[in-house]
Amino acid sequence: MDLENQKRVKEITEKHGAENVIVVLGAAEAEAAGLAAETVTAGDPTFAGPLAGVQLGLRVYHAVEPQFKDEVDSDVYEDQIGMMEMVLEVDEIIEEMTDIREEFCKFDD
Repeated sequence: MDLENQKRVKEITEKHGAENVIVVLGAAEAEAAGLAAETVTAGDPTFAGPLAGVQLGLRVYHAVEPQFKDEVDSDVYEDQIGMMEMVLEVDEIIEEMTDIREEFCKFDD
């Protein structure tokens, strides 16, 4: 997650409270999604950005996860994400995101 997005997440969390923030990611690979998810839950693992050492514990999901997919209009989902879902390693992404949430998320789903 780039430094500008880290700054935005931190500012939104400070303004609205961590319990009211959900982050939705769209990274194409499980490892990249996991790194971004770790950043908004446990803090920036590279210690380079605004979230270095900041454990927000935010709820975080990937756009291909059922928790997100089930909440959006199915036609919009299919139009915007459906094609990508066919080429992504969805099971790997879901596993990575689940692991991060179980380890670092401070809030119930």
